[in-house]
Amino acid sequence: MTLRRKMMSVAVASVMAAGVAALAPGLAMAQNYPSKPVTMIVPFAAGGPTDVVARSLAESMRKTLGQTIVVENVAGAGGTIGTARVAKAQNDGYTLLLMHIGFSTAPALYRKLSYDAANDFAPVGLTVDVPMTMIARDNFPANNFAEFLAYVKANNAKLSMANAGIGSASHLCGLIFTSTIGTELQTIPYKGTAPAMNDILGKQVDFMCDQTTNTTGQIKANKVKAYAVTSKARVPSLPDLPTMDESGLKGFEVGIWHGLWAPKGTPQPVVDKVQAALKAGLADPAFKNRMTELGAIVLADQASPAALDKHVKSETAKWGAIIKKAGVYAD
Repeated sequence: MTLRRKMMSVAVASVMAAGVAALAPGLAMAQNYPSKPVTMIVPFAAGGPTDVVARSLAESMRKTLGQTIVVENVAGAGGTIGTARVAKAQNDGYTLLLMHIGFSTAPALYRKLSYDAANDFAPVGLTVDVPMTMIARDNFPANNFAEFLAYVKANNAKLSMANAGIGSASHLCGLIFTSTIGTELQTIPYKGTAPAMNDILGKQVDFMCDQTTNTTGQIKANKVKAYAVTSKARVPSLPDLPTMDESGLKGFEVGIWHGLWAPKGTPQPVVDKVQAALKAGLADPAFKNRMTELGAIVLADQASPAALDKHVKSETAKWGAIIKKAGVYAD
């Protein structure tokens, strides 16, 4: 072997050794992961729609990971406080984020964010998509969506529309609804879905657009009036409820997707393990049945980092334009 070839062989070996050395910590971490409970941050209040998804998913993912997944609610500022905590968490796979469409709307809604949604997270995968329902207090005058729409337009100054706070799913649905019908409405922001629903039940506020994971039980118990769902097709758990499209608002569709993230820099082998647990969790019959009961659509075929990353980019551009047009901002 010539001297030149020997030198090249040594150089290649050195590069390979360096690469192995760089991968070694991540590989070692992945081999032992998880060796303790994992925390799944939900940036909204306990008992809300995202919390319901998270707790069901955490239990199903536990079966694959072999460790408890503790759901921690870190509510406030439209989900941005809890999201920021995950962005700043140690990137070892023991802190995860279960967040919804608000991940894509926050950059446009908030003038200042303490995190960079595009660069501070490692995507794991999409989880579920949840339709919305238009509901009202049980003594609301309208008996179907056509009557509801006519009454809202005729009495908009007297009526109040609840939402769970700026950036919440109910707030976003409200933006689309008012824009679509061309009518300004008095909106009442609450600190979470639960207090908003309580005031619907208590007849303190008139109506709200919210996720089926929060409204299905109340609808089936006849505690609220339900007028339509925002999905393309009717929801199996609420078969008698028409879509907004078939009720006259052509093309109206709002789905609240949910995704799972880890902090940026989490070793890829660890992300791979979390993703494997996510895919298994989404396939778990117990989870699928629970989501079906609540009208949610399981996105098992999109439970990958690439699918979530692509979806976030598309949704960020879409909602950025909508929010800019509406002129709605939060400090």
